Amino acid sequence: MPAVNVASQESTAGSPAGAPPAGEARVLRGDITDIGPELAEELGRADLVLLAVPEQVALTAVKQVAAAMRPGALLADTLSVKGPIADEILAHAGDVEAAGLNPMFAPSLGFAGRPVAAVVVHDGPRTQALLRLVESWGGRTVRLGAHEHDRLAAATQALTHAAVLSFGLALAGLGVGVAELAAVAPPPHATMLALLARIASGTPEVYWDVQSANPQAAAARAALADGVRTLAGLLDGRADGEANGEAEFAAALGGLRDLLGPDLGFYRDTCAVMFGALPSYEPRSSYEPRSPHQPGPTTSTSSPATTER
Repeated sequence: MPAVNVASQESTAGSPAGAPPAGEARVLRGDITDIGPELAEELGRADLVLLAVPEQVALTAVKQVAAAMRPGALLADTLSVKGPIADEILAHAGDVEAAGLNPMFAPSLGFAGRPVAAVVVHDGPRTQALLRLVESWGGRTVRLGAHEHDRLAAATQALTHAAVLSFGLALAGLGVGVAELAAVAPPPHATMLALLARIASGTPEVYWDVQSANPQAAAARAALADGVRTLAGLLDGRADGEANGEAEFAAALGGLRDLLGPDLGFYRDTCAVMFGALPSYEPRSSYEPRSPHQPGPTTSTSSPATTER
């Protein structure tokens, strides 16, 4: 279906890596927060308008963009937080279909087998066509409500990134050099260093948005801090004897096994495969950096080109 992919300053049509070409790209410069006649005309012809812009731009633009679109066209977004945009759509975009997508992976990894969260606000045939298109690229669409999406994103993204970043800040506080750590690092530590390097090499705006835009991210960070305090309480300054402390520690591990439930074996085996694939550490003086990403065409917008998940 024809689509116009609109950014705050520039609109571009295109296809993701691995998808069939959608035709020649056309670029129209404009401002979706202050829509002029030419942009309004283009929006009115589109079957699909995709907002791939920062959250505040999208929230400001929804009312104007929806008013310019014809009834029954599809307004889609790729925001990391869905609650506020869903509320704006419900308030100002009743005549169009509306759906939000959140690929839960970096674009460079490709769609095949990976989850794409889908928040459908106003369903219809064009929304269903968009979801089928994502699935035709190999993506696995997961339908969620807007606030359910934000609750899960706080756990899968904000909490995970906070844990990795806190690990890095703790290493900096210990004053231990990465080269000396890496030389003796067991697989769990090497994996954490790799995660830290991936985030540190990314776009700060992306990680800032993950932590600051989701209203449930603060609770996730508080839960992480509580977890560290709970662990410290099991180990530090105990006056009730080592044997009792060890029993409580074992009970805590048992509770975590219960948390994983029937998926315990899957993730344990996945970890074994990951550890088996870790490369040997090479000192920096003889190491030539290799990108972990496979290059490919991407759709350009005014938001960061590299969105890490």
